[in-house]
Amino acid sequence: MHTKTVKLITILGVVSMSTSAIFGRMMTTPAIITAMYRMLVTALLLLPMVLLKHRQELLHIRKKNLLLCLLCGVILGIHFTAYMESVQYTRIASSTVLVDTEVLFVALALLFLFHEKIPKAGLIGIAVTLAGSIIIALGDTSGGSNILYGDLMALLGAVCSAAYTLIGRNQRQYLSTTVYTFLVYSSAAVTLFLGALFSGQPMTGYAPINFVYILAMAVFCTLLGHSIFSWGLKYISAAFISMSKLGEPVFATIMAVFLFSEIPQVNQVVGGLIVIAGIAMYLFTKESAPSAKH
Repeated sequence: MHTKTVKLITILGVVSMSTSAIFGRMMTTPAIITAMYRMLVTALLLLPMVLLKHRQELLHIRKKNLLLCLLCGVILGIHFTAYMESVQYTRIASSTVLVDTEVLFVALALLFLFHEKIPKAGLIGIAVTLAGSIIIALGDTSGGSNILYGDLMALLGAVCSAAYTLIGRNQRQYLSTTVYTFLVYSSAAVTLFLGALFSGQPMTGYAPINFVYILAMAVFCTLLGHSIFSWGLKYISAAFISMSKLGEPVFATIMAVFLFSEIPQVNQVVGGLIVIAGIAMYLFTKESAPSAKH
């Protein structure tokens, strides 16, 4: 598939994923419960396809690949919990920006751990995008301790997201998107279930509307968001996948204006425009992509 087409689909996935913060703000369930049901519903939606079309691949998976997918699920579970927690305490614009700074951690890992070169134009695009993200985040410097806690949770989510992306970059060379995401989401659901048990959070008793939001998150934010990124790792680099997610705060902020009357500050508007400019620069970066299954 043509690289520019894959990049465009990836950006559409970012738009879909941007609704995650919106749904997270609407929900009244604890962050870990929200994340647990989101992963459980997503895994169940994938189960029929796995059994009908990918049963042999699942049955013959190598032990090493299985263990790495399970580890990836644990990391993803922590990521979702931290992110859902962050949107309850800080501005949606700041939360989405900070959680998407994973590109910085991915780029550093690619350079220093994997010795993978990033094209000069790509580095410039990343730098511009990060600069815009920092400008947006400056809006929280005068906030209280609760906002700081929310920001720190978003940063934890960023670190976990970077690790998730890098492991996925490796595993997508051996596994199809469907099997890979099914294993990861199932592992994340189990991890979050155990975490909820340990923390004493009740599993039921919440307003029914929460489960409508969870279903929407499973379809739009996960299957049409995160799964798109896993699919895209076949054709484009992990650096671009991570960098493109920095468009999330722009789309999420626009939604927050209309839904919550959460008007962004001037620095957040300026930073958002710079983020878009950085993404546009990276869209035209020529890059080689590894081979992976469909």
